[in-house]
Amino acid sequence: MTPPASLLLVRHGQTVWHAENRYAGVSDVSLTDAGLAQAEALGRWAAAHPVDAVWTSPLSRAVTTAEPACRALGLTPQREPDLRECDFGVVEGRTLAEFGAEHPQAAEDFRADPVAHPFPGAEDPRAAAARGTAALRRVAAAHPGERVLVVAHNTLLRLVLCSLLRIPLAEYRRVFPRLRNTAVSEIRVGGEHTALLSLNLPCT
Repeated sequence: MTPPASLLLVRHGQTVWHAENRYAGVSDVSLTDAGLAQAEALGRWAAAHPVDAVWTSPLSRAVTTAEPACRALGLTPQREPDLRECDFGVVEGRTLAEFGAEHPQAAEDFRADPVAHPFPGAEDPRAAAARGTAALRRVAAAHPGERVLVVAHNTLLRLVLCSLLRIPLAEYRRVFPRLRNTAVSEIRVGGEHTALLSLNLPCT
């Protein structure tokens, strides 16, 4: 039997938009000084824990977050396009409060069921969950019995956690309110089976 992989899921460090709680989906925004410090802390954490490989979203905020860990481990990160964040459509660069001020009913519908009522022009959350889940299964299959650091994004990872753990996707904002920047969540993935071992553990 092929041994499962342990995936250490990490949301990238704080960005200039996330500091103000703005949606930064496919927009390639940079890390703040605080985000860069979080990345360095993740690097120190990785140096003290066994990690066999590093995979990242192709967006620069994820790649930059992974760089200190890669230096500490002597590893080259592998980029997976399907680990990119969801496209939030008209809300890219805006806060939910700003959107709600202009479109109160659409914001209320999103809060009630973000999968059935995504933002106008946004990626279908079910499609995002499917691509992210497939990506993590590919990563796990490539590293049987190993520990893999995966640096990606808040909404994508929450959707994927729901998918892998068989939680209704519509519950992702309630079950997983927020993945903290550079906190580590560990899952064990083997075939079609997934176990959640830890959630949102600080790397400092």
